[in-house]
Amino acid sequence: MAAAFDTLSASKELQAAGFEQTQAEAVAKIVRAGQGDLATKDDIAALRTELGALSTEFGGQRTELGAQRTELGAQRTELGALSTEVGALRTELGAIKWVLGLVAALNIAILVRLLLI
Repeated sequence: MAAAFDTLSASKELQAAGFEQTQAEAVAKIVRAGQGDLATKDDIAALRTELGALSTEFGGQRTELGAQRTELGAQRTELGALSTEVGALRTELGAIKWVLGLVAALNIAILVRLLLI
């Protein structure tokens, strides 16, 4: 809560300094109205508490992001291993196709030889 501002005392002091009563009252009202915009110690303490909570939350999110990055790295490694395995299977499949083609060609050659006998 802002400190109380005594507009009556301020107005009297301004009048003693040579201000007319209406001028002194206007200045006192302006100063009092401006006090509503000032931050109090309680306002600052509340803001510090809120900033501390936000900082803690941000720290937790950074930790979570780090864990997700680690998990993503592990998944990339696993994907690389799977890609290597798929490559090996493709190579093996190519060899199997080659052998099957050779067996088919040999069977055709044997069949032709048998038919020509």
